[in-house]
Amino acid sequence: MAYKMLDGNEAAAEAMKLAKVQVVSVYPITPQSSMSERLAKMVALGELNAEYIRVESEHSAMSVATTAQLTGVRAATATSSNGLALMHEVLGMAAGNRAPIVMPVVNRGVAAPWTLWCEHGDTMSQRDMGWLQFYCQNVQEVLDLMLIAYRVAEDERVITPAMVCLDGFFLSHSMQKVDVPDQKLVDEFVGPYIPKNTYLDTKDPMFLCNLTGPEDYTEMRYQQKVSMDNALKIADDIIIEFEKKFRRKIEVVEGYKIEDADVVLIALGSMCGTAKYVVDKMRAEDKKVGLVKITMFRPFPVEQLRRILAEKSVIGVFDRSAGLGSQGGPVWSETCAALKDEAADIRHYVGGLGGRDVTVENIEKIYNELLEIKDDKREDHTEWIDLKENPMEIRRVIKNV
Repeated sequence: MAYKMLDGNEAAAEAMKLAKVQVVSVYPITPQSSMSERLAKMVALGELNAEYIRVESEHSAMSVATTAQLTGVRAATATSSNGLALMHEVLGMAAGNRAPIVMPVVNRGVAAPWTLWCEHGDTMSQRDMGWLQFYCQNVQEVLDLMLIAYRVAEDERVITPAMVCLDGFFLSHSMQKVDVPDQKLVDEFVGPYIPKNTYLDTKDPMFLCNLTGPEDYTEMRYQQKVSMDNALKIADDIIIEFEKKFRRKIEVVEGYKIEDADVVLIALGSMCGTAKYVVDKMRAEDKKVGLVKITMFRPFPVEQLRRILAEKSVIGVFDRSAGLGSQGGPVWSETCAALKDEAADIRHYVGGLGGRDVTVENIEKIYNELLEIKDDKREDHTEWIDLKENPMEIRRVIKNV
């Protein structure tokens, strides 16, 4: 293994090179653009033996990747924000046709208002499209989760595409020390791509994605549901194998100092690094707080969460997406559904939208509110934790009621 200084985009491209992808179809979009440029350079210099196909949009990028994967090669693409939204139609095609593409998605808010900066609403809006979803805390996890995602997605009991989600700029452009494994070790772990389901072969023609009537449609969706259920157990097994081979530990759900915690915060993505720092800081002040970090959001790790949160009475959930029209963000909603038979008081928090920094002070504020709720010193909580004063005065379009 060798250490390299890589940002998140470079780490994702490095993982695709290590996995020996054979077709690359990526349309650049900030803050993913340097990833597509890196892949193009790898192909041009002969570092990556792949066909690089220049496409005119993200819709075409996913169309090319899906059809290439169905010919029996490992295909690569990547996107962000509005680009992912433009892919929406073809995301369903990839999942329904069981094309196990692994796609890094650099999280960025979806317009409007226009933003170039981080928010999880882009991938959360696609959470029910039949794709696995992994969320990265740091740049090392970008590379590691890409390699793990190939194994999980391509497993014959899953055969489902996967998104590896990394926070825009906080990870995509953050240079960090990364342990890059030897090619031989990756070859042993990931292995060559072997198609296990539908395929395109001119010597053996077959129909793909033809019109499906009501007599078969439900069962085909159920097959996808079973694959999602399988993915959680398989991911646990593959992660154990990954740790043995590469000496790095990753968990589908990670508990950080929660055994004796009075209150627990649930989060995902790069904010978990800050949250761990706050946990350590408040523990030094004799405040028993803990963190639960969700790495695999789709399928949602219900049983893991139930075990790790057993007997926790006050829980906060921090969403980096607004969950407009819902009672809280998507991670909160999923958590409430998972713990519906428990007596826990589960509070939702929204913050870090449009690239706003998730600060130590705001996470401390969340923990202190949760501690006060546990001690019956308050009933309400600050739902939008980093909201400016007088928010309705900014580009006002409606009156608040």
